[in-house]
Amino acid sequence: MDFIKKAAGSGSGTTNTNTQQHAGGNQDYGDKAAGMIDKKYNGGKLGEGKLEKITDGLRTGYEKATGSKVNPKYSN
Repeated sequence: MDFIKKAAGSGSGTTNTNTQQHAGGNQDYGDKAAGMIDKKYNGGKLGEGKLEKITDGLRTGYEKATGSKVNPKYSN
């Protein structure tokens, strides 16, 4: 989540470095979307670890309810 905060307030050089570091990590589309929603509606107050737990819980709930796995493109 730090890269989003820095992107909003820093120059492009720092943003590119941070984005590349996180892109190689375990962030998928669901994690990125949760981060953007947190930033917009909550001011980015939730940490990256908390958002990861939330998205993992949502994935688990979806898989239990439907009986099928989430597409790997959207889930890590």
